[in-house]
Amino acid sequence: MSQDRHAPRPTILEELVAALAPHPSGLRRWSVMRAIRKNREAIARDIPLKLESDVERAFRQFCRGDGMRASGTALFCRPAEKAGEVWALERRAEETARRKAEQVKPPEDGAS
Repeated sequence: MSQDRHAPRPTILEELVAALAPHPSGLRRWSVMRAIRKNREAIARDIPLKLESDVERAFRQFCRGDGMRASGTALFCRPAEKAGEVWALERRAEETARRKAEQVKPPEDGAS
């Protein structure tokens, strides 16, 4: 059990990428927060009161076209063709996340 406590934990940015990666067309902000909370509950990781503000700050910091974005590559975007508060991965970030997930995915044994 003590090994789990000391295991490396994903950063909020990594959690955000992991939540958006399976959804190329994007997710509503509420669904992103729910996915991150669900994942944290599954691994018994704490859910601080300021989680949503931290996630939103990370999104804005790396969002294309957002004034708060740090210099460098944009990882996220707000798809123009979607109504409401929809968050998505930028195409290049999406491809990188998909390749990384495929490397981690265990091989299928063909048994169903």
